[in-house]
Order: sequence, then structure tokens, then C-alpha cells
Amino acid sequence: MDLQERLRSRGYRLTPQRQLVLEAVTELGHATPEEALAWVRERASGVNVSTVYRTLELLEELSLVKHTHLSHGAPTYHAAAAPEHVHLVCRTCGDIREVEPSAVAPLVEMLAATHGFAADVGHLTVFGDCERCSS
Repeated sequence: MDLQERLRSRGYRLTPQRQLVLEAVTELGHATPEEALAWVRERASGVNVSTVYRTLELLEELSLVKHTHLSHGAPTYHAAAAPEHVHLVCRTCGDIREVEPSAVAPLVEMLAATHGFAADVGHLTVFGDCERCSS
């Protein structure tokens, strides 16, 4: 089901702003609402930040985008169609790397076996120092 069909099935319509916000997140890979706004404003100057926030919330409800927290600020969004991944964020230089969920599989398995806890690794962010900054 595409964006227009998902919106219509929920009683919404596809507006140019909604299309642009989804394109921004897809194009940027990881985007805060402010980064998405800057991208959108390069293409449509009349869009405001509250429209971007509301649109991101709606797109997440429709399972078209996901969010994670890569810093102390606003959440960062990425397209739900992107492969599942875990974020590694360097506290020193700010570098963000994506690794496969298998990198944390032993932790996920231990949490399930020991605590009956089903971890959502799509929201997992590990903070530390990258190879460059730790040497």
C-alpha cells in the first residue's frame, strides 16, 4: 500500500507537504524535524515546523517512518522501508554508524531468556567513542 492509499484509508489526503516530508526523511537517511524542515523549505518555502512535526507523527502512525534518539534533542527519523539497524553514536565526533541487529543478538537473546523481555532493536542507540576517537 502506498502513501496515498494509507492516508485515504485513515481519512486523510495526500498533501504536497506530507509527500515532501516523507521524501526528506527518505533522502536524508536520518533526519531531525529541523533537518527535514530545511530540506522541505528548499522545495516549498511556506512549510512551517509544526507541519513537519505533525506530519512525522502521522507518518509514524502509518508505519512509514520510525524514530530513534541519537542525541539529547529531538528524535531522528528514518524511512521504515530501510533495513532494521542499530545506531552507534560517537559522543566525541558525532559520527553515526548503522550495524545489523545481529551485532546485539546475544544481548537480545539474554534479555528474552532471563527477563522475558522482547527488545526492539530498531530503537536501540548505543553511545560511546568511535575507533578514531577512542585511539
